[in-house]
Amino acid sequence: MEHDFWQARWKNDELGFHLSFVHPILKRNVSRFGLAGDARVFLPLCGKTLDIGWLLEAGYRVIGAELSEIAVGQLFEALKLVPDISSWEGGQYWHAGRLTIFQGDIFRLDADDLGPVDLVYDRAALVALPPSMRGAYAAKILALTHAAPQLLITFEYDPAEKAGPPFPVLPEEVAGHYAGSHTIAELSRKDVLESSLNFKEAGVTRFVEVAWQLLSRPR
Repeated sequence: MEHDFWQARWKNDELGFHLSFVHPILKRNVSRFGLAGDARVFLPLCGKTLDIGWLLEAGYRVIGAELSEIAVGQLFEALKLVPDISSWEGGQYWHAGRLTIFQGDIFRLDADDLGPVDLVYDRAALVALPPSMRGAYAAKILALTHAAPQLLITFEYDPAEKAGPPFPVLPEEVAGHYAGSHTIAELSRKDVLESSLNFKEAGVTRFVEVAWQLLSRPR
């Protein structure tokens, strides 16, 4: 999962991971976290997800991190926002109203750049990374956000039937990354194979989407 892989996906409009609707898991579960009206929600590897517009309409402040400049440009265009663009160490800083996106390498972002985070919404970040990168990613998210609560979405399927991304992430791996810093509760699990055409056409027999609530442990 080198940078060139994802840059090429955006350049070639190969966006099977981009949903044309606001994710129902977000709509159903964000209230569980008891956020204040102006809470800051961080979306790592956010792409141009429609979830951002929904969060903004709900009154939250949204901070994203995204590698692709194409994705960030399309996001602001879709939201009809004209950004102020400046530089940060890892790329470009895009800002308009209650939306901020750090475009560039998330591993070069630090907690001072990001500022306080009330919730991490990880819909497509952990599952986008192969096993060799997920430990470093999870540690980075913990450091960036001071172990803020998370709404996390993972998938379960047989990797012998199809190669990711998205990759399968099993419950024991979620615990391995986050049980030391969070209490973990499974919110839902659903086989979404019928609506996941790439996986169904590849012959995958089971494609389960799992939602997790990660609440920060007292320090």
